[in-house]
Amino acid sequence: MARNIYGLDLGSYEIKVYDKKKDEIWKEKNVIAIANKKEIFAVGDDAYEMYEKAPDNIEVIFPMQEGVISHFNNMQFLLQNLLKKERQFARGSEYVIAVPTDVTEVEKKAFFDLVIHSTAKAREVNIVERSIADAVGLNLDVKNTRGLFIANFGGETTELSVLAGGGMVLNRLVKVGGATFDQSVANLVRHSHDFLIGRLTAEMLRKRFGVFTEDTSSTLRVAGRDMIMGVPIQKDISVSLVRAALKEPLQECIRAVYSLLDRTPPEVRRAIYKNGIFLTGGIANTPGLENYIEKAVGIPVRTAVEPDICAVTGLKKIIMSKDLRKLAYSMLDENYRWMR
Repeated sequence: MARNIYGLDLGSYEIKVYDKKKDEIWKEKNVIAIANKKEIFAVGDDAYEMYEKAPDNIEVIFPMQEGVISHFNNMQFLLQNLLKKERQFARGSEYVIAVPTDVTEVEKKAFFDLVIHSTAKAREVNIVERSIADAVGLNLDVKNTRGLFIANFGGETTELSVLAGGGMVLNRLVKVGGATFDQSVANLVRHSHDFLIGRLTAEMLRKRFGVFTEDTSSTLRVAGRDMIMGVPIQKDISVSLVRAALKEPLQECIRAVYSLLDRTPPEVRRAIYKNGIFLTGGIANTPGLENYIEKAVGIPVRTAVEPDICAVTGLKKIIMSKDLRKLAYSMLDENYRWMR
């Protein structure tokens, strides 16, 4: 029997982990800081504190990009350090990993390899599609429901999935996420006010103002750099400007939802119109997003209670239930012999 079981949800900007032995969920930023291109300076939350503030000799790297692993060695080092950090990391443990839905089998295999070939000496690694983990985390009857639509709004991607009968019917990965929204806000502020702000400031504006609320006149004073004078100053940014910046990337997500619904089999689509669309992922916390999508698509929309940890909560339930464990599978199965 494995010494412990971990559930891992590896997001582009944040890692969420369920530790069965301690029965707790914790999360930390998916960031690593490298000094002089060779020395690991900091990992996790400590590295994220340096983002946009680090000196020239320190590079702050996000090992995940657009939902998949882009810097394998850095990601492996980061994960190993986070599991050891102030936690009784157990070698020979079992892992259940949530993987993006609309990615290639080779990209899924990278998540498997990340743990199975690490110094963790994992005893067993199983994977489960993130949308299925989300549905379990939402307390939905994944196996018996005829039609579910899960929209996971993450840091760099939005995963749209149609589930039925315990399996995937259709899915689509839209390369629009929190980073896209924040960059859009920063760009519009620069063009409208000749005022340069960082991504973290843009993120703060997005979180404060939201998408579709009654507030139409608020402003928020933020720090940045005047692009004409080249000096640091503070300016008031209006809620209307932030919402105008969010409109285009949101419309891309809405078009993707329509496209997926158009391709959905009629019986499954009828169930979705009855059950509604479920929002998960950290960006689902954006004020007014639920109302905006509901008005745009014309289908009831509900947001998870804790959307940012919904998938890892689902992993917890999968780990704890013998029946739900069947939703996870190993890439050592016969179906994946060609990848070994």
